[in-house]
Amino acid sequence: MTTVEVSAPRRWHRPLMALTWATVALAVISGIGLFADSRVLTGVPIWLKPFKFSVSFAIYAWTLAWLFSIMPRRSRVAEWAGTIIVAVTVAELAIVVTQVIRGTTSHYNVSTPLNETLWSIMGTSIMVLFLAHLVIGIGVLRQRIADRAAAYAIRLGLFISLAGMMTGFTMTSRQTGVAGVAGAHTVGLPDGGPGMPLTGWSTVGGDLRIGHFVGLHALQVLPLLAFALARWAGHRIDAATQARLVLVAGISYGVLVPLLTWQALRSSPLLQPDGPVLLAFAVLVLGTAASAGMVLSRARRPEMVTA
Repeated sequence: MTTVEVSAPRRWHRPLMALTWATVALAVISGIGLFADSRVLTGVPIWLKPFKFSVSFAIYAWTLAWLFSIMPRRSRVAEWAGTIIVAVTVAELAIVVTQVIRGTTSHYNVSTPLNETLWSIMGTSIMVLFLAHLVIGIGVLRQRIADRAAAYAIRLGLFISLAGMMTGFTMTSRQTGVAGVAGAHTVGLPDGGPGMPLTGWSTVGGDLRIGHFVGLHALQVLPLLAFALARWAGHRIDAATQARLVLVAGISYGVLVPLLTWQALRSSPLLQPDGPVLLAFAVLVLGTAASAGMVLSRARRPEMVTA
């Protein structure tokens, strides 16, 4: 019997659920803005950033609320950390939308005293969110989760997402040489060049947002993998094998985040990796496949375990 049950949530964190619905509403408003507002900023529709941020935060807030709901024991400290995340998220999104309304950028913008102050507030809120997320991660480590696959997925997801947050610091520390700009996400070229549809990730240079994005969403990808294994492969492989597969996937995912960041720092576009990056990706894929194959070769059918 498993302790973590996705279909039977309990104790939903109300502030995080309120944030989820608020960001869903903001995503709808921003989506309308993409079509109704013809303004372009840094080469993309001006409402694209609040749209992407609201969708990302809606997923993040719902995931944390779900996580609190399925924990065996309550953690008041972790729940307070969740409420702090709600507060700093509201502040950050408010600034992003305010700057869109003003027709200017929110990130790295130090062109005027007001813009510099708003960017400073955003930088502080990001640091507070990072620390609050760390508190939640430590709180989850202290929980006893009977389902090993779910335990690996949740814990690795939480800490890999922290690594994804840390990649954001590489953006703020970049020197662009452009007056009024303190940081950048494109490497090798100025921000605002040709980009991929919807994401806007650079197609001609390195883009630090890719590793940032992939790392942040480990918190969704790994638990979904654990759920999928239990739901669709549970009758073929035992629980211990499912847990080992999640562990292999989590370690590989954890390696992928710095690999994508390294690729960006080499000014290598995502879909046009250079030789060393391509070799590193090949090693990662082969290593993951070999490890998963070894795990599956030792797998036992559930009826064999019970027998």
